[in-house]
Amino acid sequence: MVTNRAVSVSLDSVRDKNLMQLKKLNSVLFPVRYNDKYYADALASHHFTKLGYAYYSDICVGSIACRLEKKEDGAIRVYIMTLGVLAPYRGLGIGTKLLNHVIDLSSKENIGEIYLHVQTNNEDAINFYKKFGFEITETIKNYYVRITPPDCYVVTKYIRQPQSEK
Repeated sequence: MVTNRAVSVSLDSVRDKNLMQLKKLNSVLFPVRYNDKYYADALASHHFTKLGYAYYSDICVGSIACRLEKKEDGAIRVYIMTLGVLAPYRGLGIGTKLLNHVIDLSSKENIGEIYLHVQTNNEDAINFYKKFGFEITETIKNYYVRITPPDCYVVTKYIRQPQSEK
């Protein structure tokens, strides 16, 4: 168990030189293996994909990887491909810092929507996202192929943009 008092967290952009750290984290955190397109999308999203470092032991303990998508109306939205923190470091604010980074950056860049898929039985994740104003907007049956249950929720946060004065 890691205690709160000795942990400081910093975020670092994912680049070619540290991409292997994201791959290692994903192999530990998630029950699926991600393909080359996932990592290409993560690199292409620049500031939206981050590694979280806990300077308790100077190791990378969490990450958020996003993809920017263009909607039919031309608006850009953010898709959170993955967000995870190693179990001993949960509850220290690392996931919060990672998610707040993406929410703040989306707001600054006038992006009005962030969404992700969450397995329907992952109550911890659902409750985590709800604390940040995300809501369940859709259920997709048989979304996952090799994990049970196969169903997921689409969890979405709409960011209100400040009205410009005319």
